[in-house]
This record gives sequence, structure tokens and C-alpha cells, in this order.
Amino acid sequence: MSETVQESSPSAAEAHDEAVAETASEPSNTEALLVQEGDVAGDYLERLLDLLDYDGDIDLDVEAGRAVVSIDGGEDLEKLVGSRGQVLEALQELTRLAVQQDTGVRSRLMLDVAGWRAGRRRELTELGRSTAEGVLESGKEARLRPMTPFERKIIHDAVAAIDGVHSESEGEEPNRKVVVFKS
Repeated sequence: MSETVQESSPSAAEAHDEAVAETASEPSNTEALLVQEGDVAGDYLERLLDLLDYDGDIDLDVEAGRAVVSIDGGEDLEKLVGSRGQVLEALQELTRLAVQQDTGVRSRLMLDVAGWRAGRRRELTELGRSTAEGVLESGKEARLRPMTPFERKIIHDAVAAIDGVHSESEGEEPNRKVVVFKS
């Protein structure tokens, strides 16, 4: 008489739970790539600060699916922001190109210098909210001055948070602006 011996194997549910636990303990490929982007950007910006003889602390983070690099703490850093953030926008693009050259992938990295973007985000959120409320009260559309894509996105997000209004962008760069309408 032959006897069959079965080894106990994990159930499908146990195997799934184990796979999920392994995945949760390791950073995803996407997050690892974003961390790599931040590291490359940090090295690039550190070399730039050294060349300019500027002091500054570089902080690397990953937020909302993009690498975020901020430089804070130096006296001369406002020179890296420029009028209405124009120098910052150019520096961000150069940093993105440096990351792309190193990784081979187009970066969506966000750069902030001396807290300028964070402060600008607060101002624009308030502008979007107050404009939307004004349009709700008056019923008349409102056109804002031309803005960068970064600025327009913040306005659109602030308007979207208020019921009864919506926003659209119109025009061509560099004169593209947000228009807020009553829904």
C-alpha cells in the first residue's frame, strides 16, 4: 500500500499577506527613483553653492510623487530666487536637466530656495480662495494676472475646494492666466 504525504503549504491568503508585507518593508521602485533624483539634485546644488560661495542647508524629501529639494539657511539665497521666482524657476530647470543627465529620466523635481515657494503657495492659496468667494458673491468671472504653471496650479487647487465656482487657464505662455467662473 502506498502512502501519500502532503507537505503543508501556505494558503493563497497567507502567501498574499506575506508578499504584501515584503513589499511594504521595501521602498517602491518609484520612491527609490525619486530618492535617487533628490540625491543627484542635492549633489548638483551643493557644487553650485560651493562655486558661488553661498551657505545653505539642502533638504531632500519625496512628496506627492515627486522629489522635493529645498535650500535654506544662507544669507545670499534670495539671489537664487530672483524677481517673482524667475531665477528659482531657471535653477529648478537646470537641476532637472542635471538629474536627467545622470538618471536618463525626465525629472519633475520641485526646488524651493529660502522658503520662497512655500510662502508663495500660502499667498496664492489665499488669492485663489478670495477670488473664488468674490466670484460667488458677484456672479462675475475674474481674470488673474499671468502666472507660471506652478502658480496657476495652486490657484486651480484653491478654487476647486470651493463649491459653486470653477477655474480655467487661458492664453499662451508667458501670458497664460487663470479665469474663475461661477458654476
